[in-house]
Amino acid sequence: MIRTWRDRLPPSAVALPTGGRARRAAGLRREELAELAGVSVDYVVRLEQGRATTPSASVVGSLARALQLSGAERDHLYRLAHLVPPTDGAISDHIPPGVHRVLARLGDVAVAVYAADWQLIWWNRSWAALLGEPTAWPTRLRNFARSRFPVGAADPVRLARWPVIEQDRAAVDAAVVFDLRRATGRFPQDARLAELIRVLGEGNPRFAELWATGAVATHREDHKTIEHPSVGPIIVDCDVLTDGDSELKIVIMSAVPGSEDETKLRLATIAGQPVGAPIGSSQLS
Repeated sequence: MIRTWRDRLPPSAVALPTGGRARRAAGLRREELAELAGVSVDYVVRLEQGRATTPSASVVGSLARALQLSGAERDHLYRLAHLVPPTDGAISDHIPPGVHRVLARLGDVAVAVYAADWQLIWWNRSWAALLGEPTAWPTRLRNFARSRFPVGAADPVRLARWPVIEQDRAAVDAAVVFDLRRATGRFPQDARLAELIRVLGEGNPRFAELWATGAVATHREDHKTIEHPSVGPIIVDCDVLTDGDSELKIVIMSAVPGSEDETKLRLATIAGQPVGAPIGSSQLS
């Protein structure tokens, strides 16, 4: 990748002359990149050939600046070097307007958005109709990890207001904990995440046990049965999508098209709508 990025950067972009000795390529020469980054030409050669696999964070940062990489490219370079990319250390609760518009148009599909620390930050009315209105819980307790690993009588056993049966609860528990560990690598300075892990680690033995394994993973999909009080049990697929750098988790619950469960899901959504409320309108936490 360094060779590709070097070849695309014209000398004029770094205030180097373009005339004089004939150039074989339009991009930077190795010696020019080496001088800009403050490393030796031999080291640039070894990096491009894959023989130098453990550059320091300072070297990677210097190369990224010299090559004028975008934020995404810089982060990719850090990860190629097995380093944590620099971040501002803060988990974002912001939902981009374009993503928000797409979510608002999903209609009777139950959708919620969680931050990187599994804090619930948005849901639509279909979600509230399927699982119960989340505003029943204080904002600080609207956290999926905290609901799975309660630390006191005040903590919700689940964010859903009625029973939810999972095919493999233990696997989901582990996936959530391992995903939180991954978040600590992405947001090492985030105070809210650090406090959540401290509280769960000190107050819930099961969380502490899973955390001690040191495993890192993501939570992507699950199958659940919602014991809905109005329409009876609804079997849904639960899929978790991420939006990119901010690590927002878009959780979608849907039923198999044409199935009885899809009909029940639609009925539950309609039953949960206030009179005159448009289906698919959103709720903000």
